[in-house]
Amino acid sequence: MEQKQKTVREKTQERENLYLSPFASKSVNTKGRKRKEEPCTLRTEYQRDRDRILHSKAFRRLKHKTQVFFSPYDDHFRTRMTHTLEVSQIARTIARALDLNEDLTEAIALGHDLGHTPFGHSGERVLDELMPGGYRHNEQSVRVVEFIEDLNLTYETIDGILNHSYQCMPNTLEGQLVRISDKIAYINHDIQDAIRANIIKKEDMPKESADYFSTTNRIRLTKLVNDIVENSYGKDKILMSDECFKQFINLRKWMFEHVYNNSPIKLEEDKAQNVIKRLFEHYFFELRKIYPKSDKKDIMQTVCDYVSGMTDRYVLIKFEENFLPSPFIQKNNDEFLFKLARMNGLQ
Repeated sequence: MEQKQKTVREKTQERENLYLSPFASKSVNTKGRKRKEEPCTLRTEYQRDRDRILHSKAFRRLKHKTQVFFSPYDDHFRTRMTHTLEVSQIARTIARALDLNEDLTEAIALGHDLGHTPFGHSGERVLDELMPGGYRHNEQSVRVVEFIEDLNLTYETIDGILNHSYQCMPNTLEGQLVRISDKIAYINHDIQDAIRANIIKKEDMPKESADYFSTTNRIRLTKLVNDIVENSYGKDKILMSDECFKQFINLRKWMFEHVYNNSPIKLEEDKAQNVIKRLFEHYFFELRKIYPKSDKKDIMQTVCDYVSGMTDRYVLIKFEENFLPSPFIQKNNDEFLFKLARMNGLQ
């Protein structure tokens, strides 16, 4: 009897079983999706997750969402998309060195910030104040992939996206790796951007951390990556050495004190938050008039889904349309708001 030829996916799964760490997530052992699907002949389940995220509308919008600096004219400042790509690169490099599943790592990294608001954490803070129960971008990222775009991702990818924030811990090493790579990426590239913006100088960095890591981004990043690889290889946790972790936390604390919470970028934060707050209130009252039978909480969730998904420039366009008088503005319709209203069951 002629032997059945193996699919590309099956060959990939065999390589995973042969070469990946015993602590790695093997795609053949995935806990699966909420809705069962026929397997792909070419791609593993984690590769399919990665591709679905990459082709999603929410991923494309990251290119016009703030990382730290609001709508910079200089194209060399990071956006939420370039941050995401840098997280993915760092995490994939470490995953390969540790013999972890690079495809799952990449899927989690590409999806971890899909729920971020316009104007970065400033936007997140105002939605956190407005929403009953608060707003957390990691939870909204899951809502994006599970409900708004319905990507039907695997359990492991969703777990990594949900638990990438500091107060959480993913169940897979790949998720844990993205969690620390996110912090490594933003501390390093935000230092570069803050220097470019003349907010800080290299000489301002805390001496102990600068001596340990160097003031050069490439050297600092290499040291962090190598330290994780050296301390995590063959182990069931993602680890840093005590000294590296100490200096990394010291550097992160310094960035919060001198850039994130106390620098010229804070001067525009109130304006940005006012834009989001005014638009949120505007759309809430609009939907309450159109859907009078609907629960207040459902209306607020619908508005939150809409506003949080906006890019920086789109939120400013909508603010101008709704609050600044001008006969020359070409209005963009809010078709997606009403699609979300139907999805959320407003009536």
